[in-house]
Amino acid sequence: MSYPNQLYTAFSLIGSVFCAIPFYWHLEAWNTATCLFMIWTGLGCMMQCINSIVWNGNMINRAPVYCDISTRIQVALNSAIPACSLCINRRLYKIASMKSVVITHEDKRRAVIQDLLIGMGIPILQIISQYIISSNRYIIFEDFGPSFSNVTMLPAFFLFHMWPVAIGMVSFFYCVRTIYIFYTRQRQFSELMLAPGLSRGRYLRLMAIAGVEMLATIPLGTYLIVYDSKRPMRHWISWADTHSDYSTVYQIPAFIWKNDAASVYGLELFRWSPVACAFIFFALFGFADEAFLHYRRAYTLLASRLGFSTFTLHGSSYACVVHVGPSKLIGADPLLLLLVIHLCLT
Repeated sequence: MSYPNQLYTAFSLIGSVFCAIPFYWHLEAWNTATCLFMIWTGLGCMMQCINSIVWNGNMINRAPVYCDISTRIQVALNSAIPACSLCINRRLYKIASMKSVVITHEDKRRAVIQDLLIGMGIPILQIISQYIISSNRYIIFEDFGPSFSNVTMLPAFFLFHMWPVAIGMVSFFYCVRTIYIFYTRQRQFSELMLAPGLSRGRYLRLMAIAGVEMLATIPLGTYLIVYDSKRPMRHWISWADTHSDYSTVYQIPAFIWKNDAASVYGLELFRWSPVACAFIFFALFGFADEAFLHYRRAYTLLASRLGFSTFTLHGSSYACVVHVGPSKLIGADPLLLLLVIHLCLT
């Protein structure tokens, strides 16, 4: 039994918002890897949210240029999120194996460039390589929207299917090394956490998000490789033969693809994966101390813009916002004032 398409629309929209909320303070801290993770995940959520709205109940080829862009982003996402996880694990390993807590501006600039080459360069290469085994421009599935198309042939495993698994294996190596250093050099690790922009909590949360993504990528990627290897293979003849029908746009009704288990599994897994990543990321980073600090700053700024007065009680890091209108304060019930103070302190 299928679920309402609006359910996915709601969750994907929330997922894109979840990716946007922590972006500012991660960018401020030069966390390029996590910023790339949020960009790709949020882009995937927002794009599929739009697709689920535009193609809800129809399969009309209404926006060819947008469909081309959307399918290229889908191809990039095949390796983009694993590549971002690799950037995070690699960065955590570099931090754990550092001999000094001093991080120069040149070190930060070099780290940013390396993360961009991995987090943006690999997905771009994925887009280029996928075109080699692409049989037609795109396919429009009712309720899903446009999707890319691959020919099931031997080169497809090396040009498309193997990328997430290979990236996940490299990420696994860095993750294991980081965990080993973390548990064998506790004292040195504690000193490293004194560096600006670093904390034990943030470090562990980064390990968690990268580890979860890696543990999901390798098994799922391996399963898809095994599954596709059992399908009838088409032999590579020539470039012209593979792309002879490239301009064709296939349109698949919902009652056809939703009655095919392989299609349902592939399409639903693909579009729900970024949503799951977004919710897991926000669960780890959206409720941290640094997150609440920025929430309070934003709330205080918004309150002041709306004509409210803000103040912070001594001995508390929480801001209290009250309206300063005399009619609201003069003759107020003392119990109400005590309640306001209590809310400020808790």
